[in-house]
Amino acid sequence: MKNLFTLITILLLASRLTLAGGFQINEQGARAMAMGNAFTALANDPSSLYFNIAGMSQLTGFNMQIGTTLIAPSASFRGPSPKVNESSMVSQVFTPSTLYATYQINSDFSVGFAFNTPFGLGTKWESDWVGRFNNLDTEVRTFTLNPAVSYRITDELSVGAGFIYAFGDVMIESARRLSFFNGEATIHLEGTETSAFGWNAGVLYKPMKDLSFGLSYRSEVVYGFEGTAKTTNAPAQLASSLPAGDITAELVTPQQFTAGVAVSPMQKLMVTADFQYIMWSSYDKLEVLYTSGKVLTSSPKEYEDVFILRLGAEYALDPTLDLRAGFVFDKNPVKDERVDPLLPDADRLAFGVGLGYDLTSDLTVDLAYLFIRFQERTITNSKVNNSGNSDAFEPLNGTYNSTANLFGLTFSYKF
Repeated sequence: MKNLFTLITILLLASRLTLAGGFQINEQGARAMAMGNAFTALANDPSSLYFNIAGMSQLTGFNMQIGTTLIAPSASFRGPSPKVNESSMVSQVFTPSTLYATYQINSDFSVGFAFNTPFGLGTKWESDWVGRFNNLDTEVRTFTLNPAVSYRITDELSVGAGFIYAFGDVMIESARRLSFFNGEATIHLEGTETSAFGWNAGVLYKPMKDLSFGLSYRSEVVYGFEGTAKTTNAPAQLASSLPAGDITAELVTPQQFTAGVAVSPMQKLMVTADFQYIMWSSYDKLEVLYTSGKVLTSSPKEYEDVFILRLGAEYALDPTLDLRAGFVFDKNPVKDERVDPLLPDADRLAFGVGLGYDLTSDLTVDLAYLFIRFQERTITNSKVNNSGNSDAFEPLNGTYNSTANLFGLTFSYKF
């Protein structure tokens, strides 16, 4: 038990985030990840706390699951047009981690608790790259604590609901052009949020043994970050005119609806499909204010509501070994004119594979690999300010190329 507690502590403290579906992170368990995260109607392990709370009703006794995902993104930019000079994002590895626990009180009621990282963003570029006035280094991390309960209404129908307590931090760094003689300065913004709230709910319907349907909902969460702005590498005589002081910023993560189906067309094979609708229009701008109310910086985002399609399959090769595969089409929420190096987003395809192996009758290990290919995106109508000065405008037109490699590891234990 001491070793288990140590492992949990390390994973939670190491959690860092990277971009995905806007800046959503759906990689919340290696089993689901290998199946393209098409898990809403299956939801028969502790990660049901994320994918569909009602699925807890399928679990008996006390169950715990802990895991992490290694995410290695890669991105490049060619431009600004008509130039074709290429800049690359600095290589980083991020490790969003999860902890789930469920307990069946009786044949009808189950309770659970989740720790996870549902939204985040991490991008870092070289200090002298062409887009440095828009972004050098950005990291947004959100964490949620999610107690939940599920209730089996009938043998076929279960429902669930949970309360979300969220917290997080944000860091944004960019360059600022001063003058021909004074060169450039670095603007560093940093803040934390200690108490944001939301809720989630789910429904699971199994009209027969080999067929099930799932519905899941997650609410908006409003983060009110508070922190400081500071400027470095600037001459002392210019300090009073550059960002410095206490600041606030608001981030609204979107509400989302997911519907899924799971069917077993033949013995040992399970096929799943999900449709997720994400209301990203809640993210209309990124605005940072001084505590006095004066605007420090305001950047329109104007995200659009989008969807994700997922397909998954699981085959029981033998009683102790399951093989899995998945496919994802993820529609990005960013308009062409709003694409910037803070989040060089694009429509993407993802392909997953993995396996689950029973180490003992109570302990299972799941492994997953997911490759994400972002569509090459050429921007010709940029409305992104790359001047380093809010009263000037230099569009950042050019071509973005991105990929990501994800490796998932999860341990599940039944007490």
